[in-house]
Amino acid sequence: MRHTLKRGLKGASLLTVLAVVLAGCTSQSALGWLPTERGLTNQVDRVIDLWVVSWVVLLIVGVITWLLIIWATVVYRRRRGQSGLPAQLRYNMPIETFYTIVPLILVLGLFAFTARDQTIIEAPLEDPDVSIEVYGKRWAWDFNYLNENVYLAGIQGQEIPGGGVDNELLPKLYLPVNQSVEIKIESRDVIHSFWVIDFLYKKDMIPARTNYWYFIPQEEGVFRGKCAELCGEYHSLMLFEVHVVSEQEYNQQIQALRAQGNVGRLGPEASVLQNLPGTGAFSESE
Repeated sequence: MRHTLKRGLKGASLLTVLAVVLAGCTSQSALGWLPTERGLTNQVDRVIDLWVVSWVVLLIVGVITWLLIIWATVVYRRRRGQSGLPAQLRYNMPIETFYTIVPLILVLGLFAFTARDQTIIEAPLEDPDVSIEVYGKRWAWDFNYLNENVYLAGIQGQEIPGGGVDNELLPKLYLPVNQSVEIKIESRDVIHSFWVIDFLYKKDMIPARTNYWYFIPQEEGVFRGKCAELCGEYHSLMLFEVHVVSEQEYNQQIQALRAQGNVGRLGPEASVLQNLPGTGAFSESE
C-alpha cells in the first residue's frame, strides 16, 4: 500500500511539472519573457534569439544537473540498518574530464554567439538618415536633432498624487519609421545609461566620452525609456518616451520645435563638469 502511494505521488508530481512546462509554451515564452515584440527594430529579433537559445540551453543543463543530484541522493542514501561511511571514491578521470570539458564548450559557445551578435549590433550604419545627440543630465534628457538644427530640453518626471508620473511632461524623442538612426550618447554630469526598454538596448553615458548606437525602427508606436544607471536621488524619475512615427509626423514635430524657438544645439557648454579633458578649462602651461 505504501509503495503504491509513493508511485501515485511520483506520478502526480511528474504530471504537475509537465503541466507547468506546457503552460509556459506561449507566445511570451517564445520571447523569453522579454518586454518587447519581434520586429520593432532591425536588432530586436537578434537579441531575442540569442537570449532564448541561451536560457533554453542552460535550462537543459540545469535539469540534467538536478536529476543527477536527485538520483545520487536516492540511490546512495543510507539504508535502514546501515552504519558507518559508504565506500569512498577519490578519482574518476572520465567523469572529471567530462564535467570540465562540457562546461568549457558551453561557455565558449555562448561567448562566441554573443560576441558575433554584439559586433553586428554595434556596427555603424553608413550615412544614417537621422542623427540625434542625446545628453543625460540629473535627472532628465536633452535631445539635439542635428540634421534639423533643433533641440528639446527635457525635465525629470513629474509625480502626480496617488502615484505615477505625468506622461505628457516627459521628454519625447521622435524617430521616423524605417529610417536609419544614429544616436550620439553623452552625459552632462555623472554616469547615466540610455535605455529604450522595448528595443532591448542600453548604453552607458560617461562624462567626457561619446558612445554611439545605430539602428532602424521598423514599427510605429510609443516606447518607454529610462536611465538604467543609479545616478542620484531622482534616478527613478529620469524617464522619457520614444515615439516612432511616419516621416510626415516626424517633420511636423521638428517644425513644432522650430516654432517654439528651439533652434540650435544644447551642447557641452550646458554640462555641469567643465574641468574634464578636452573642455579647455586648463591651459598647457598649467
